[in-house]
Amino acid sequence: QVQLVESGGGLVQAGGSLRLSCAASTNIANFKAVGWYRQAPGKQRELVATRSTDGRIKYADDVKGRFTISRDNAKNTMFLQMNSLKPEDTAVYYCSADSARFPGRSYWGQGTQVTVSS
Repeated sequence: QVQLVESGGGLVQAGGSLRLSCAASTNIANFKAVGWYRQAPGKQRELVATRSTDGRIKYADDVKGRFTISRDNAKNTMFLQMNSLKPEDTAVYYCSADSARFPGRSYWGQGTQVTVSS
């Protein structure tokens, strides 16, 4: 069973930065795509950023220019660098990975809380 474990969340003031990490229990190079999602209280989970194995990257419009998704295959870890944080970025952030071996199957981490104070 693939496991994803996020870390790096916390409380930060508006304008600050955080770097989220997601460690996978398997070789992330084998995933078709990896990504970050978030869910704010009372809202649906939404896409933040995704990165496919062919290098294509997609960002949500409201994080473009502020967030950067990356991966370190040697460490089986993906990252989300978040700069210029805003109170509206407050949410639980989840990492996700799409299986290449089993199409349609996705794995999720347990989530990490990010709180941005004004």
